[in-house]
Amino acid sequence: MKHYAKRCCVGWRYHSDARAHEKKTPVSRMMVEHQQGGETMEHQHHAYRATKQRARAAPPGDPLLFEDTSSGMPPMNNQNYYESGYNMGAGIGGQDPSGMNNIFADPMASAAMMYGSSLANQGKDIVNKEISRFMSVNKLKYFFAVDSKYVIKKLMLLMFPYTHQDWEVRYHRDSPLPPRNDINAPDLYIPTMAFITYILLAGMALGIQKRFSPEVLGLCASTALVWIIIEVLVMLLCLYLLTVHTDLSTFDLVAYSGYKYVGMIFTVLCGLLFGSDGYFVALAWCSCALMFFIVRSLKMKILSSLSSDSMGAGASAKPRLRLYVTVASAVFQPVIIYWLTAHLVR
Repeated sequence: MKHYAKRCCVGWRYHSDARAHEKKTPVSRMMVEHQQGGETMEHQHHAYRATKQRARAAPPGDPLLFEDTSSGMPPMNNQNYYESGYNMGAGIGGQDPSGMNNIFADPMASAAMMYGSSLANQGKDIVNKEISRFMSVNKLKYFFAVDSKYVIKKLMLLMFPYTHQDWEVRYHRDSPLPPRNDINAPDLYIPTMAFITYILLAGMALGIQKRFSPEVLGLCASTALVWIIIEVLVMLLCLYLLTVHTDLSTFDLVAYSGYKYVGMIFTVLCGLLFGSDGYFVALAWCSCALMFFIVRSLKMKILSSLSSDSMGAGASAKPRLRLYVTVASAVFQPVIIYWLTAHLVR
């Protein structure tokens, strides 16, 4: 019985201690959890402070691995950023140029552009009028209205003019026919091409003789150009002094004076191929043919155009003076041909 009572007393004490432990366990559990939670928050707070200090301590020149959001700035909208860049590129490319649209929408800018375009048109008209005072573009086109058939016939006429019968320039409604329709009409295509060919042939001749240099070739070209200008100016002065009312224009005189380059080319080629003997034979032939061509061509322009004021005292002298001017211009051609080609053949 004593033993049984002792065991019951021990069991009651153990049961009482268990109940006390169960009563104290929730409180202790809360204290433990609170203590653990405090340690966790303190650890997180220290980690946050360390991250902030580390982010602030990063050098300004080095790129950050992660974006610093501690300052409270809102994150950048990457989608809007790329969309704005795309729109900027489209504006530069011309697909959506909002800046240009704003410029055109501005009334002041539109008025300035209209005023600038009107000034440009006025300047163009003034330049065209000033050019028309000295030469007409349409008239200049007339002298280049040629074709291959005309060029071949004209070259044959320049070299063999003795068999040609009709030297009169034909007209249609008070205007001369273009050169491609009339072989007697003067042109500027053959003189221009002959001048260029003469310069190239002169360079080749100087190269064969080992005397070529850019300065010599430039001197040859400038000399040929100056001679033709002097000749045209002298003819205009003579026609003015003789009060010759003719339809000869400055372009006509340039054309007739430029036909000599065809004979010069033929003379230099004969000199290079056959020596000095061939040169002088070709010079004599081309000189006679050119003089005959000039006299017959200018005769229809100068001698047949008698002005009304020439009827009176000295009326018989003026046709004679016109004949002298015509013959002098024809005789002067061989002198220029020899002067410009003799130094190329040795």
